[in-house]
Amino acid sequence: MGINSQILIVDDDETLCYLLKEELINEGFKVDITYDGKYAIQNIKNKNYDLLLLDLEMSEVSGEEVLDFVKESFPDLQVIVLTAKSEMRTAIDCIKKGAYDFITKPYEFSQLLIIINRAIEHKELIVKNRLLSEKINQNTPHQIIGESRQIKEIINLAERAAKSDSNILLEGETGTGKELFAEFIHKNSERNDKPLVAINCASLPDQLIESELFGFEKGAFTDAKASKQGLVEIANRGTLFLDEIGELSLILQPKLLRFLEKGEFRRIGGVSNLTSDVRVIGATNKNLMEEADNKNFRKDLLFRLNVITLTIPPLRERGSDVLILANYFLDKKSPLRAKKVLSPEAENKLLSYEFPGNVRELEHIIERAIIFSEDNIIQAKDLYLPKINGQEFVYEGNEKEILPMDEVEKMHIKKVLIHHEWNREKSAHDLGISLKTLYTKIKKYDLK
Repeated sequence: MGINSQILIVDDDETLCYLLKEELINEGFKVDITYDGKYAIQNIKNKNYDLLLLDLEMSEVSGEEVLDFVKESFPDLQVIVLTAKSEMRTAIDCIKKGAYDFITKPYEFSQLLIIINRAIEHKELIVKNRLLSEKINQNTPHQIIGESRQIKEIINLAERAAKSDSNILLEGETGTGKELFAEFIHKNSERNDKPLVAINCASLPDQLIESELFGFEKGAFTDAKASKQGLVEIANRGTLFLDEIGELSLILQPKLLRFLEKGEFRRIGGVSNLTSDVRVIGATNKNLMEEADNKNFRKDLLFRLNVITLTIPPLRERGSDVLILANYFLDKKSPLRAKKVLSPEAENKLLSYEFPGNVRELEHIIERAIIFSEDNIIQAKDLYLPKINGQEFVYEGNEKEILPMDEVEKMHIKKVLIHHEWNREKSAHDLGISLKTLYTKIKKYDLK
C-alpha cells in the first residue's frame, strides 16, 4: 500500500529528515524534504503530494500556518503532525483543523509507517467516493468541453433545438462528439425523464439492425424462442439516437421512413402494426444530400430527419479548445495519480496539429502520453501524432514531404493497423471509425 506515493517531510531537524527519508524510500515511497514552512508551501504548489509529514515548530512559517494553507487550497492532501509531548494541546487543535493524525517524538518508525499507510488509503477513498458521487449526480454521462465561439454557438443552437419535438440531424466529422450532443439534447428536452436509446447503424448487418430497431415475434426465425421488444418500443416517449445513419441500407430506409411518418412499425414476423412516440436524432459524418443525389440515401427520409440540422465543428476550427480539452482528459484519465501537466513544447505541438480524428483522437493521444511519459510533465516526444505545418505533413521518423490527403489517410490507417498487428476491431476503435468503414478503407487503399 502507498508504493510510489509522494511524501513531503517538513521539519527543521536535518538529521531526522535525512534518516526518515532513507527509511521511507526503502519502503517504496517517493520523498522530498524541506526545512521551513515557507518552502513547504512553495513545494506543495508546484508538486502533487499524497502526504505531508509536518513539524509544528519552525522559523518564519509555522506548521500550523502550513496546515491552514493545505486545508484551504489542497484539502485532499493528508497531513500527519510530528510533535513533541509538550505540544500535545496544539497537536489536538491540528486534528480539529483537519490533520489526519499526529505522532509524538521520538517515535518508532514501524508505528509511523502504519499511520502513513492509513492516511494514504484514506486519501484514495476520498477521491474514489468523490468520483463515484460525481458520476451519480452528473446530469449527463459526459460533458461538452470548450470555450471557443464555435462550440458555444452550437451548444446554444442545441439548447434551442432541444425544446422542440422535431427530429434532428447531427452532422460532423468522426470524433467531433455527435453522441455527446445527442445526450445533451435529450437531457434538455421535455423527454428527459424517459429513455435515450442508441444504436450504431454501421456496426450490425441489416437483419440484426431491423430486429434491434423493431423487435421480433416468437418463431420469426430459428433462434427467436421468445418475442423481443425493439428499441423503438423501449424508447417510447423518449429519444432514439441513430448513429452513423448514413450507413443504413436502402432495404431498411423505407421501414424507418414509415415509422418517422406515422409512428407505426411492425416486428419481424408480426402481423399487426404497433405504435411508439419517439423523437429521433440521427448522426452522420457523410453529406447525406450528396448521398441522396448518388442514390445511396432516400431524399424523403432525409427530409424527415433533417427538420433541424446541427453541424458540429471539427476540432481544427476550435483552436482555443485544444488545451482545455487536453487538460480535461489529463484529469479524467488519471484521477488517482499525481496530475500530469503538458510542457510548453507539448502544448505547441498539440496546437500545431490539425486533428483529423478530432476530439476522440486528442483523447487517445493524451491517454497514451499519460502511460508513456516518464514523470509528471508530458514532453513533446511523449505525444504520438503526425506533425503538421500548414500543408506540410511530417510523420514521425520520416522526411518532410507534401502529400495529398488520401495518401496521408492511407499512411495513417496502415500505421495504426501495423501497431495493432492488423487487429481490425482495435484499429477501428483507435481511428474512431466503424469496423465497416475500416474494411472499406482497407479495400480502397489496397492495404495488405
